[in-house]
Amino acid sequence: MRLLFLACLSPKTGNCTTAERIRNHIVAAGHTCVLCDTREFSSASDVSSLMTQEPRVEAALAIHLFKGGRLLLGDAGVPFGVVFGGTDVNEDVKDEHKRAVMEEVLRKARFAVAFTDALKEQAQVLLGCENKKIRVQPQGIETKVALNFCWSDFLHSTGVLTKQVENLHVFLLVCGLRRVKDPLYLLEAFAEWHSQNPLVVLIIIGPVIDPVFTAEVEESVKRSVGVFLAADLSQEELHSAMQKSFALVNSSLSEGMSAAILEAMDLGLPVLARDVPGNAAIVEHKVTGLLYSSPQEFVSMSRKLLDDRELQERLVRNGKNYITTCHNPVKERITYQKLVETLH
Repeated sequence: MRLLFLACLSPKTGNCTTAERIRNHIVAAGHTCVLCDTREFSSASDVSSLMTQEPRVEAALAIHLFKGGRLLLGDAGVPFGVVFGGTDVNEDVKDEHKRAVMEEVLRKARFAVAFTDALKEQAQVLLGCENKKIRVQPQGIETKVALNFCWSDFLHSTGVLTKQVENLHVFLLVCGLRRVKDPLYLLEAFAEWHSQNPLVVLIIIGPVIDPVFTAEVEESVKRSVGVFLAADLSQEELHSAMQKSFALVNSSLSEGMSAAILEAMDLGLPVLARDVPGNAAIVEHKVTGLLYSSPQEFVSMSRKLLDDRELQERLVRNGKNYITTCHNPVKERITYQKLVETLH
């Protein structure tokens, strides 16, 4: 079967990583999977035209009900499935027009995949989707570190100048630079903490998604102390940097399922995440990570984590067990292969 797969493919983002992993699952089942960036199409008719060209597309899949799903509402008439992105259910649903489009997408889709039970429940309540149509499948997680990664070179290139590298505690905030990720949320509180303890630093790292907002982040970081903005890394280099850091930080206003949080758990890194529904669905407070509701609470919890070795070890151990149990890529592969068969 020849299948068209639509997703937002901004390089080095969680969306892109997820899309490539799902495509690999589909290809492994013997299908042809054509992965396209949603930003290449302006309307559903553009996608319909592509589908009717030879060789013809027989089925379709999209990540994100609005950005991807709306493009499958054309007249090509091929069966399709959708994967919730996170911002579709958490943010776009507040817009009446987008909500109406997403409701139509769900009505016409053969199946929908939610990463968490909470996301499924939200979709049922806010978009009126029937229970049996939504399958819950957590993301499968695999990490791989770069063998030639130099931590001290990375710190130096980021602007972290210290002779006490081995005593430094790096809090790494991994996110695509856009407003919903709110990377400046902790800036003032962290800068104040750094002034009291110069061996704690916050490094923000991730691809540029919104250039205007990225300029704001750059300007704010320049005026701050103890907070740095790093150049983007490859996935394997990023995993190496995560492994060398003290903790992974998430400060998003809204999340579907943060791949960075899950990857940190897999790599043996404690997680401090903002207490929003998408994060609370995968981080159990004081068990697999720490959830904070304000910058001040973040600093308080971080101080505690620094001083409490037993807490560090417990979070790391439980986080790794959680990934092994709930985010197995083999289980994910089987789920998507079975779902794609329903599009025949």
